[in-house]
Amino acid sequence: MAIDSALVSGKLAIDGGEPVKTTPNYPMYPGGMEIGEEEKKLVMEVLDHKYLFRYYGPKEYPSKVRELEVQWADKMGVKYALAVNSCTSALISSLVALGVGPGAEVIVPGYTFFASCASIVGAKAIPVIAEVDRSLTLDPADVEKKITDRTKAIIAVHMRGVPCKMDELMAISRKHKVPILEDVAQACGGSYKGKMLGSFGECNAFSLQYHKIITAGEGGIVTTNDALLNDRAMAYHDTAACWRPDRFGLPRYEGEVFPGVNFRMSELHGAVALAQLGKLDNLLAGMRRNKKRIKEQIAGIDGLEFREVNDEAGDTAICLVFFLPDEEITRKFGPALKAEGVDAGCIFDKGVPDWHVYAHWKMIIDKVTATPEGCPYTCSYYQGPTPEYTPDMNPNTLALLSRTIHMDIPPRMDERDCDMVATAVQKVAKAYL
Repeated sequence: MAIDSALVSGKLAIDGGEPVKTTPNYPMYPGGMEIGEEEKKLVMEVLDHKYLFRYYGPKEYPSKVRELEVQWADKMGVKYALAVNSCTSALISSLVALGVGPGAEVIVPGYTFFASCASIVGAKAIPVIAEVDRSLTLDPADVEKKITDRTKAIIAVHMRGVPCKMDELMAISRKHKVPILEDVAQACGGSYKGKMLGSFGECNAFSLQYHKIITAGEGGIVTTNDALLNDRAMAYHDTAACWRPDRFGLPRYEGEVFPGVNFRMSELHGAVALAQLGKLDNLLAGMRRNKKRIKEQIAGIDGLEFREVNDEAGDTAICLVFFLPDEEITRKFGPALKAEGVDAGCIFDKGVPDWHVYAHWKMIIDKVTATPEGCPYTCSYYQGPTPEYTPDMNPNTLALLSRTIHMDIPPRMDERDCDMVATAVQKVAKAYL
C-alpha cells in the first residue's frame, strides 16, 4: 500500500503544516454525478411521446414508471415494486399497507434520517425510539425490550449503507408476530447473507432522492412479496384508483379500496430512475473498491476501531466509520482530518443540529403536531402510557455516535485519492492516539 511515512510524521495541517490530501473531494452524489446520455435518452423518449403520466399516456408507448417497477422487483428479488414520489411516501404507504394506524406503536432507531420517524406520525401512530449498536443500526436486544402489545411494526434502517442484523430482527418479528419494514434509503443494492436488502421485510422502502446511491432527484419505491400488501400500498398511494383494472368497479375483495393520497411517480422521474438502476452495480463496485483500499491501510491503528459491519459482502460502502477512544479525542480528530484535506467529521455533536440523530428531533421530543389536538399522542385509541421523549433517552446511541469519525467514499475516487485519505488518517492518528 502507498502510505507515505514522511507525510505521516509531518506537522499537522491544523497546526500550520502542509495538508496531505491535495486533490479535491468529490461530492457524495454517486448516481447524480453519473447522469449522462442514458438518462437524457429516456427522458427525451418521454417528452417526444408526450407521455408524462403513466395512467393517461398514449397507449402505444410503454410507461417508464412501470418498466422501472418491473426491473426494480427483479433486481431486488421481490414479487412487487411500487414507484412513488419519495421515500417518505414509500414509508407511509408501507405502514398503511401493514395496518399501522391510531393506537399503534412503531419501533424506529435513534440514528436515522428524521423522515423514518416522521412517517410513523404521518401514519397516525406513535414512534418508539430504540438504541443502535456498534453497527449503528437497530440493536435487536433493545428492540425486544421495547415491544409491547401495541407494537405493530419495526422499521429496520440499513443506516449509512450497512445492513441491520436481519437474522436477529427477523427472529424477533416471528416471535412477537410484528412485521418488519426495511428502510433501504441509504443502502440500495446492499445485501445480507446473499439476500438483497428490501426483500426481508413484509414491506420495504427505498429512496431515489439526490443524495442517495442512485437518484431521480426525488422518488421512492415500495417492495413486497405479498399481493395484498402491494394492493394496499397502491390504494393508498393513488386515491384516484388509476391502478385498478376497473377504477370505478366494485371492490374485488373487502378492504381493497379506501381513501388514500397522491404519492404517484411521474414518467420523467421514472425515466431517470430507470437509467440510474442500470448504473447501480458499477457505483457499488467503485465504492467497495475504494473503501477496501483505505480500510486496509489504516487497519491496526491503536485506538481506532472500525464500525461493526454485519455483512462485509453486503455493505454498500458509501462511507467509512470508525470509533475513537473518547469524545474529546474525536472532537480534535475530525477538524484535524478536514485540515488535511479529507472531508470527514464526527456524527454527533449536541451543539450542531442534525436530523439524523434523535436528540435533534425537537418536533418529536416536543410532540409537535399540525393541529392543536395533538394526535396521535392524544389519540383515544392509544391505550399505553403517554410516551416521554428526551434528548438523552438512548444513551448508548449518543455515546457511540459521539466517538465516531465518518467519511464518505465517493465512487469517483481513484487509488491516489484513497492513499492520501489513508495517509491523512495515519498522520492524525499518530498525533492524537
